[in-house]
Amino acid sequence: MPTTVVLFSGHMIDAPGRKTPRFPPDRAPAAAAAIVDTLTAIGVTEGDIAICGGACGGDLLFAEAGLTRGMRLEIYIPFDEPQFLTNSVEFAGGDWRGRYLAAKSRGTLYVMPEEQGPLPAGENAYERNNQWMLERATRFGDDKLAFVCLSDGKGGDGPGGAKHLIEKARRKTRRIYWLDTEQLQGN
Repeated sequence: MPTTVVLFSGHMIDAPGRKTPRFPPDRAPAAAAAIVDTLTAIGVTEGDIAICGGACGGDLLFAEAGLTRGMRLEIYIPFDEPQFLTNSVEFAGGDWRGRYLAAKSRGTLYVMPEEQGPLPAGENAYERNNQWMLERATRFGDDKLAFVCLSDGKGGDGPGGAKHLIEKARRKTRRIYWLDTEQLQGN
C-alpha cells in the first residue's frame, strides 16, 4: 500500500501561435524542476502512486518526475488513444509524442471510454476524467492524497481543466501544491 498518492493536473504546453501565453515551451525545464522539488517536499518514496493525464506539458513532466522517483504511474485519458494523441499531445510538436509513449510504457494507461463506457449526454469528457482520477487517487483514503497543480491560476480554455480539478481536490485534502506557470523562468 502506498504512503502517498499524488494527483496532478496542469496546463498543456502552449500551441504554436497561442494568442495569450499560458505555459510557453521555454518554461518546461523550470516546470520540470519545480515538480521534482515539490515531490521532494511531499516526501514521496518508491512505490507511491503518481496519477495524471497524459497531455503534453505538465502531465508528462509530472509523469517523468514520478517515474524517476520510483513511483507507480497511472495515466488517465478521456478519449481513445488516437484521438487523445491528436488533441492533447501531438499538436505541440517536439518530442512530446515520444515522451508520452515512454511514460505509458512504464506506467498503466486507463482509457475512459474503455473503462467507464460512453460519455453520458450532457457530461464533459474532461470533467468526467478529472472526477475519475480523483476517485482513483482517494481509493486508499483521503489522508494519503496530495495534489499538485501547474497552472497560471486563471482557469482553462474550457471545462475540465486544472482549475476544475483543484476545486474538487480541495474537498479531499489540504496538501495542495500550486506551481504558478507565470512565476517560472524560461530559457
